[in-house]
Amino acid sequence: MNKKSLLVSSLTGYEAEIGRWLWCLEDVRRTLITELTGMSQSLLDRKIGQRHSIGTLLYHIALVEADWLYVEVLGTDWDPEISSLFPLECRTESNLSHFEGESLEQHFYRLKKVREVFLTYFRSMDLNDWRKPRVLEQYEVTPEWVVYHLVEHESHHRDRFSNYLGNYGIIK
Repeated sequence: MNKKSLLVSSLTGYEAEIGRWLWCLEDVRRTLITELTGMSQSLLDRKIGQRHSIGTLLYHIALVEADWLYVEVLGTDWDPEISSLFPLECRTESNLSHFEGESLEQHFYRLKKVREVFLTYFRSMDLNDWRKPRVLEQYEVTPEWVVYHLVEHESHHRDRFSNYLGNYGIIK
């Protein structure tokens, strides 16, 4: 019998504690990608009931990650290359903007590019900066909390994908 080892590791090249949190962020992404790989275009673009399409939520996940990086962690303007990956605003007045017509590979590319940039900025971060509050007009936030929030945010949406597929009897 092969026994699984359920352990949290630290990503190589990061301060150990930061690397563990980033490993968690990457683990959520791995399971999201695995679950969605091979999904049809019609399922990717389909609104199910009053809910958002999977494509809309993938766009939202990438945009939120980039926004937390540039606005809260770095306090800078967005890199033009990353900004160009987001032709639509994230929200209308009351809801997420519906996003369709992009292939799963295009969605995965956007997620990958944003994550590469995100991880790059954390590579040189030490624990002091990791826990140093960024003071914004409405709140203070640390990079540590941002990563925690992004783990929670992406895992929440990953679970929604599972519900879409399971509750509606849809097979990829």
